Amino acid sequence: MPEAPYKGAPKAPVLFIKTANTFTPSGSDIVLPASVSEVDVGANVAWVFGDNAQPVACLLVNDVSVPHESYYRPPVKFKCVDTFLGVGTKVRSIDRVNTDEMVLTVKINGQEMQRVNYADTVRKSRELVADISEFMTFQKGDVLLLGSDCLPNGKRPRAKKGDVVEISAEGFETLVNSLVGGTA
Repeated sequence: MPEAPYKGAPKAPVLFIKTANTFTPSGSDIVLPASVSEVDVGANVAWVFGDNAQPVACLLVNDVSVPHESYYRPPVKFKCVDTFLGVGTKVRSIDRVNTDEMVLTVKINGQEMQRVNYADTVRKSRELVADISEFMTFQKGDVLLLGSDCLPNGKRPRAKKGDVVEISAEGFETLVNSLVGGTA
């Protein structure tokens, strides 16, 4: 972050869109296009918004993306590929989960690759929602990913065709997606 073009940490939340074509339920395959040999795994907690633009539930998600140079300016073509958002099946009431203290575990083929500790985030979840609400309004049904973390090398865990990705957290069913290869 201290290098050009950013020259420092973001002063506001970094947002991007994940379109409905990306949603893939736990237990289903994430399909890699023929031109993609590996993907970044982005373990996340997502808040689901209800009436009055308030978060009402949370669930685990896997924000898959094609590796690309600019972490803070991700092109849509690398983030919004069909099936590129694994979505957990267990939704928990926001009142029953302290997302600011959650720890997500990422396993690839049964081997632990990463732990994402939300106690270490730049912005706590309610602060993130307040910051975003300064310039956009949440609607019933909106889903906000609270963020992921990088490995010490600045990258995300990588997975390839044939790998099984598991994301787990206390109180949630494990989110599991297999990566399969697409056809040309």
